[in-house]
Amino acid sequence: MRVHFISIGGSVMHQLAIALHRKGYQVTGTDDEIFEPAKSNLALEGLLPGEIGWQPELITNDLDAVILGMHAKNDNPEIQKAKDLGLKIYSFPEYIYHESQTKKRVVVGGSHGKTTTTSMIMHVLRHLGKDFDYLVGARLDGFDQSVNITDAPVIICEGDEYPASAIERKPKFHFLFPHVAILTGIAWDHINVFPTFEFYLEQFIIFINKIEKNGLLIYNESDPVLKKLVEENLRDDIRYQAYGVPEHTINHGKTEVTIENATGPLRVFGNHNLMNLQAAYYACKELGVTAADFVKAIATFTGAAKRLELLASNETTNVYRDFAHAPSKVKATIEAVKQQYPARKLIGILELHTYSSLNEQFMLEYKGAMDKADNAVVFYSKHALELKRMPDLPADKVIEGFGKPGLLVMTDKNELWNWLQKQSYSKSNLVLMSSGNYDGLDMLTFAKQITQ
Repeated sequence: MRVHFISIGGSVMHQLAIALHRKGYQVTGTDDEIFEPAKSNLALEGLLPGEIGWQPELITNDLDAVILGMHAKNDNPEIQKAKDLGLKIYSFPEYIYHESQTKKRVVVGGSHGKTTTTSMIMHVLRHLGKDFDYLVGARLDGFDQSVNITDAPVIICEGDEYPASAIERKPKFHFLFPHVAILTGIAWDHINVFPTFEFYLEQFIIFINKIEKNGLLIYNESDPVLKKLVEENLRDDIRYQAYGVPEHTINHGKTEVTIENATGPLRVFGNHNLMNLQAAYYACKELGVTAADFVKAIATFTGAAKRLELLASNETTNVYRDFAHAPSKVKATIEAVKQQYPARKLIGILELHTYSSLNEQFMLEYKGAMDKADNAVVFYSKHALELKRMPDLPADKVIEGFGKPGLLVMTDKNELWNWLQKQSYSKSNLVLMSSGNYDGLDMLTFAKQITQ
């Protein structure tokens, strides 16, 4: 097989390229910019393009597939050459399906918890020595790639609702056709792509209708929006498994969970993680895993990168990093830490960094998201607004949207840094929530400093 990647430097694109190279395919690729770690990863595999920029001359009749990344624009000369030659152009998820048509496909969708739930399933299957392929949106201990394509009989996929490519605007998870589907919950996000909530909901209805006949839909019945959507779009040719928070106990900051008749300790916590775990169990059960084996395996799961990741700690203080940026994610993260450590002060720092979170009209979606924090700060940089070519976001609109008494809003990284230095962290937990980098502040070093 000869495969060419347009925009090979993407975070998942380069990993698929490596996976196919390791499978024995002949792989080429181009990009107009490649950053670390993709640059080093591609170089180690001998796949780093010899020159930066688009090279239409590499698009030839003998290519079996052209795979198109999100970074490439519609007027890309390689896309035009591939069209002129009548070559098959795949978006990333279309090609994943192409490689997995003979596999049992497990797809995890939803507005939040996708990465963690997918990672939990992967962790358990690996612990039990099962053979499987995967696609997940974060680094996971024990896996050197976030994408793997082999001849395994099963594939576990995180199903993103974001558009598949520059020329294919339908959501990624519409192309995966699961035998086992999970929906973790629905909360409006990506408003630059889905301008109305109704339009966003429609994508999940389409996803349900993509489930293979005789398949299984595992869904979070504690989410009223999702529960209503499932009940209004029932199919008589698939099975349904509702789930919620499983039986558990919390003692001295440690959680134990009970699944069926099996009980064991966890290294993750919070109701959102417990629900992710319950969904992961039902998927694993469908793949032949017993409750006892699942509970034993999940006990060693420490979480996906940047999902309530413990950066540093001592006897009285924990510092967590979380990718949370959407309202439902922020609320779940804050409430999880407060529930786990009710006697500790909770300091929550949220950076607004995405198109949705920096949109003035979206602020009311954050109502109550940080209520459980004892000290709450919302930070966003003017630089981020400029890069996204967005209008100014007035601080009073942020305060009004969150509705949190005493909420501090900061737009200067030096102001945030000085505020952080002045706080007392004894008998406290600090939660850093962002999909960005706080305009360049070194939060990892800071976390270690305050816990030493």
